[in-house]
Amino acid sequence: MNSDADQQHLVHADPAYASGQLARALRTALTHADPDTRRRAGERGRSWRSVLTGMAEGVLTIGSRTPVAGLPAWVTPEVLRGGFATGEAAAAGPLTEYEREAARAAKVPCERQALFMYWLSADGLGRLYDLLDSGRYEVTLPEEAALLTVAWLVRTGRTEAAAALVAELAPFAGRLRFTPRPVGRPMPGADAVHRRTVADARETLARRRPSKAVETQREALTVWRPFGDELLTHWLETADDEGVVQVPERAAHPDWYVRGGDLLRRYRKLARRHTLCTKHLDGKQNLAILRNVLAETVTGRGPGPRRLGLLRHAVTSMVRRRGVPGSAPHEALRREQAAQAALPSHHAVAQLVLRRLAGLDQSGGLTDPGPLLVPVTEAEARRTRLPVGAAIPAAVRRPVEGALSASLETLVERGLVPSAEVLAEIVPQLVAVTAAQAYPEGALRTLAVANHRAFAGRRSLLLLNLQQQVRIEELPWVRAMAGQKTEDGADRVASVALRRLGELAVQAFPATILPNPLVRELSVLARQADLGTPFVEELACDIFTGAFSPKFLASARVAAELLGGGSLYERYYRIDYAAVRNLAIAEAGEALIRPARPRTSPGFGTLCRERAALFSPGSRSRSSGWSVADNGTVIEQAQILTTYNLATLVHRVGIAPAPGWADLARRSFVAVCRLTGQMHGQVFPLATIKDAAYAWRQMVFQLSLCTARERAETLAWLSEETARHPWHVGARLAPALTGLRQVTEGGHADDGTGRLFLGWTTGDHWLQRQPERHRA
Repeated sequence: MNSDADQQHLVHADPAYASGQLARALRTALTHADPDTRRRAGERGRSWRSVLTGMAEGVLTIGSRTPVAGLPAWVTPEVLRGGFATGEAAAAGPLTEYEREAARAAKVPCERQALFMYWLSADGLGRLYDLLDSGRYEVTLPEEAALLTVAWLVRTGRTEAAAALVAELAPFAGRLRFTPRPVGRPMPGADAVHRRTVADARETLARRRPSKAVETQREALTVWRPFGDELLTHWLETADDEGVVQVPERAAHPDWYVRGGDLLRRYRKLARRHTLCTKHLDGKQNLAILRNVLAETVTGRGPGPRRLGLLRHAVTSMVRRRGVPGSAPHEALRREQAAQAALPSHHAVAQLVLRRLAGLDQSGGLTDPGPLLVPVTEAEARRTRLPVGAAIPAAVRRPVEGALSASLETLVERGLVPSAEVLAEIVPQLVAVTAAQAYPEGALRTLAVANHRAFAGRRSLLLLNLQQQVRIEELPWVRAMAGQKTEDGADRVASVALRRLGELAVQAFPATILPNPLVRELSVLARQADLGTPFVEELACDIFTGAFSPKFLASARVAAELLGGGSLYERYYRIDYAAVRNLAIAEAGEALIRPARPRTSPGFGTLCRERAALFSPGSRSRSSGWSVADNGTVIEQAQILTTYNLATLVHRVGIAPAPGWADLARRSFVAVCRLTGQMHGQVFPLATIKDAAYAWRQMVFQLSLCTARERAETLAWLSEETARHPWHVGARLAPALTGLRQVTEGGHADDGTGRLFLGWTTGDHWLQRQPERHRA
């Protein structure tokens, strides 16, 4: 589940967004060339139509934690783009195949109400016990873990808790599925995670079709090049002492004419059978010239002077390029081309690897892809006609290697996790295992892991008025298990996992801010570890109106504790962290005397608006009606004040990346240069500018944690690194580098020709200006 919609303070959700999405879906459904794309667009259109209908009829309350009338917050809603609920529960809909099989085996009607009652019988509970003990089940939605939880409670004598949980589930028994799908193998080990499953790898390989271009080339090498050699050899037989081909007299060379007729008849057969390569049909090509003049000669018409000249030119150019057929250079070339043509197609090899993958568990990853990627064996060659020893090409290897199941660090090291966003996709697998360590019993831990992983896939709702997304602790079956947790060592395990993931994210992607899904998982571990660490989300600029929850000020206070007192970060961004700390203390004191928990931090919001107005003079300082750019300037100041979770990870979690902060700062600056280089020629570079500014901010933070010597050496290195990039990169970044140097010398970044590097502005960004190249 993504937390993008958290902390948004709006009054209502605009149906115009849903109308726009409906129009796009309908346009695609009517005009797209691909039938599958049209079908999917049609389904999206129906879903968006239900959103608009539900909003109009009052059945849907978009922006609420309970958007669907009659469904509590714990029910997983079906959610579309932008966080709009459709009005249907994700666990509803027609019965699945495994539900129908269970109903047939139990001899009950094929309906969920009857199945629900069956699972609570002695026979049904027995089957649930077997699933619990084997771990051979797949929970794709959190609701599917509910009845397994009931079974565990009953088996362990906690009948009152089981009855209370059943009572909460019962009103939805006829509508939602509460059991998981049985599978062939139990879930993978605790520390093994994967980005892709075996099923994903097979799907990718199955989509690979024979390449028309490759097969066309193969046909050219195996059919038309050899036939062209035969035609050339046939004409070379007529060459005079000076090597010039002639048109022989029929009476003097009847055999030449007979063999020429045979060549023409064989050409017609080849042309009917081999239709991919059409170059031989082009009358301007050498092969077509040799063939057409031969046809004219054999039929008795004889070529005119112009046609004879074309023939001689074609023969001369073919011999010059490849040599005389049968000569050593020509034979070497043809052997090389034959070897190339004999290579198996990627499609054929993919079919072989698909067969190798067929017998494996499709729902998990691969602990060792190596045996699946060995060259073609003799037995396989006999079955497939592929050459023995043929290697698996890289294009076929990649999907299989992408299903590797290993430690998270191994996946990052092997390049299988190319971004922080991909890391966020995988982390829930590991966080689930860590969170489950609090349960003492093996079957319960396995169930908790499956439930957490399913909950991580729950899509975010659009939430208004600073509401928060549903947390896993709110699910009734998780609440029922709360009393079964043991605190012995659970917080330590979560703390270690939090430090491990924090270090991995910052070390692997030093120039990237933590994506919201990853922030959410870190928050889960922080709650497990009872660290009280305030993690904050990236807010959406298009629906933000200026209010921040209290955790933003708490996060800024942590930053003040780490960076206050004159750090490079504090001086560069002109932050008074002493004032931030005092503001946090004052609001905390006020919160103690308030009867209700505060929902916003007015002081932090005011501070961010004031700073946005200072650094972006065009920004308005009111709390509503802003443009997206106005909102962006305020949100960026919140990220600056809080360091967007970096200070929390360092000061509270205790991360210490192994390469050191100087190494991370250098890598962040390389990313700044790369992003700046991408701007050159971009029509709309603002998104790139924003990412470059975020990477710059990461670098300033990392430099602030370096020793004085490391910082001085790294600052001197920045100019050297800039020189390694195209000239326009250095020209664009010169004001930012000047500003950073001025701060280190006691001034401000925006003095003179220096510039403070921010990502958001309400006007033209100084980095957009086309640089001029000054020549010596």
